Amino acid sequence: MNKNVTIRPMTEADTANIVRWRNTPSVYEHFIYRTPLTEEAHLNWLHNRVETGDVAQFIIVDNESGADVGSVYLRDIDKQHKKCEYGIFIGEDSCRGKGIGSAAAKLAIDYAFEKLGMNRVFLRVFADNKQAIKSYEKAGFKYEGTFRDDVIIDGTPYDMVFMAILREEWEKGVK
Repeated sequence: MNKNVTIRPMTEADTANIVRWRNTPSVYEHFIYRTPLTEEAHLNWLHNRVETGDVAQFIIVDNESGADVGSVYLRDIDKQHKKCEYGIFIGEDSCRGKGIGSAAAKLAIDYAFEKLGMNRVFLRVFADNKQAIKSYEKAGFKYEGTFRDDVIIDGTPYDMVFMAILREEWEKGVK
């Protein structure tokens, strides 16, 4: 366990924070899908994706202040191929750049391998988001490749970097 950060399962009580965070420009500018999040859409996600086990989503807690500061999740959990996609957002601007994201990533990775039995955890990140890439590397993710012009947002193509961590790497000391 990390002494500075913990993660706890997301509940309906977190809806207001999730909606506020996801609709903050500094958060949604790093998302591929940028449609404003409504309370109804979030509750639909919670009930139809999280509660069904397709997604494991957690709230990131800054242990120093006790405040909820963001969310980390494992989505599209594929039990047959033992893989899932990792995602994170730090919703509170004042909490970025303090290592909270890297610490939360390590906790989510531990959960993926220990509790979900995954073999591979992967992510996609905008190629120009150097701060996030550095954080992911710190958490143990390795660069796998760049998909050129992979997504188009408002008519502009963006390159996406794909990264992953494998169970064997995690077992060898990344954890």
